Amino acid sequence: MPHKEGSLEAPTRHPLDWLSDGFYDQDALDKELARVFDICAGCRRCVSLCGAFPQLFDLVDATDGGEVEEVDKREFGKVVDQCYLCDLCYMTKCPYVPPHQWNVDFPHLMLRAKAVDYQRGDVSVRDRFLSNTDALGHLAGIPIVTQTVNAVNHTGAARGLMEKALGVDKDAWLPDFATRKFRSAAKKSPATPVNDGERTPGKVAIYATCYVNFNEPGIGHDLLAVLAHNGIPYELVKSEACCGMPLLEQGDLKGVAQKKKKNLPVLAKYAREGYALIGAIPSCVLMYKHELPLMFPDDADVRAVSEAFWDPFEYFVARHRDGLLNTDFKTALGKVSYHVPCHGRVQNIGRKTFETLTLVPDTKVTVVERCSGHAGTFGVKKEFHRMSMQIGTPVFKAMAQPQPDYISSDCQLAGHHIEQGIEENGLPKAQLAHPLTLLRKAYGI
Repeated sequence: MPHKEGSLEAPTRHPLDWLSDGFYDQDALDKELARVFDICAGCRRCVSLCGAFPQLFDLVDATDGGEVEEVDKREFGKVVDQCYLCDLCYMTKCPYVPPHQWNVDFPHLMLRAKAVDYQRGDVSVRDRFLSNTDALGHLAGIPIVTQTVNAVNHTGAARGLMEKALGVDKDAWLPDFATRKFRSAAKKSPATPVNDGERTPGKVAIYATCYVNFNEPGIGHDLLAVLAHNGIPYELVKSEACCGMPLLEQGDLKGVAQKKKKNLPVLAKYAREGYALIGAIPSCVLMYKHELPLMFPDDADVRAVSEAFWDPFEYFVARHRDGLLNTDFKTALGKVSYHVPCHGRVQNIGRKTFETLTLVPDTKVTVVERCSGHAGTFGVKKEFHRMSMQIGTPVFKAMAQPQPDYISSDCQLAGHHIEQGIEENGLPKAQLAHPLTLLRKAYGI
């Protein structure tokens, strides 16, 4: 395909046409895969982002003529399997995204291919298991069960059996389950809602997220402590289910719709009552701000929730610009290596965590803005774990290079992955702490 200059206009995103019959037509999908792969093979700008593009280019280069049309279409799945939908190729690299006439949306094409596979039943028991976070969450909060499951996570022999039975790599870090869920232990807000007329909402509704609720409730408690310290009234949303991101990553779009049916009526009520909706996990925020609006572009509740949803530090920076953030910090943080997760970068909100932490006196924050390689469930799968560690190696080195006091990422899964990579590479260790934990420490609360 002849080269053309990329568009200089801002990228636009077309809604996902997942309800049409043509979306799941295998011949139509193969034709579109071949078209986009031909463009990618002629450009190769994204070769360093992940494993999907090197896999594609290797398939093309192995043909006699070096053309995509010579690649067996049955091999296209090898490219799809390597994509974990980080969206970085679309947002930061590709010059041919809409409104360019070539209309390349690589991540949504990969999502379509995953959805076609899922509808055909071509999905493993392992992948169904890992994406069912609500069901897994039932293990949390039952002391004897969590103790048993957590012990298994840390036992080599048991992990070896898990690898054989489920395909979960025995060396991959796995989160523990909390003995008490965040939602059941959260303190009530000490502040009273007021209508103070500032530009940022003066009351917050917390969407706990599966990870904070079931695995690391301390992150949620840190968020509540920071809100209380700033006199911002909050409450937990009355009920919640998984946001659907793990299902989206597997191509289970009907499953995403079911989660949306449970969550949106509750969240939309808060949005229309003037609450800022906040979740401490970037993937969940991304789901509500961007992915659901692309799946349900005509749904008024989805639009209302999207407009009301905030990343925690996006909210804190907005409050600071309104002159409403408490900056009476008591404790310096020293040197912090901060990783910007992919699902934070693609929200186009800027480096809000960095802006907030640099308000703390005697604190130096070094920013690392590259994929850690974990990507949700991708990094724990046996066939991809070593690839995920390879992708993350530049991040591990960059995070350790300044010999920081803390390493931190808004995505705690990425944080643990980086911590593991630093240890495996024999790099100088530092304490892992979520940015909300660091902010609470800085306040001395």
